[in-house]
Amino acid sequence: MSTRPTTTASSTTTTTLWRPTGPEELELVRASGWRAWPARLPEQPIFYPVLNEDYAIRIARGWNVPHSGVGYVTRFEVGSDFLARYPVQQAGGETILELWVPAEELTEFNRHIVGTIEVVHEFRRA
Repeated sequence: MSTRPTTTASSTTTTTLWRPTGPEELELVRASGWRAWPARLPEQPIFYPVLNEDYAIRIARGWNVPHSGVGYVTRFEVGSDFLARYPVQQAGGETILELWVPAEELTEFNRHIVGTIEVVHEFRRA
């Protein structure tokens, strides 16, 4: 997990997270002013941000592109003290690391995003 000091009004130390996403979810993030993730659908009880860019790229290419025609990787910062409540989950190999945020906690999670959510990669069908 990458933590770095970020200068904010409260001098919060943040952790960089990534999230692979498709066009529908990205449009909802855009509508929030790039400041929040949308509420989960009933069949999505967990929000899964990931802890490294490479894993996010693999998901965007391997899942989002085949299902939506396009996949995006986003990057955002969250207050590290807040994230301490979510144990790191190893979902596969050594670098397959993610956080499991229950859907009912997503509004609170969004309040701890520092700055904006940014798109750092875009992948499309060849």
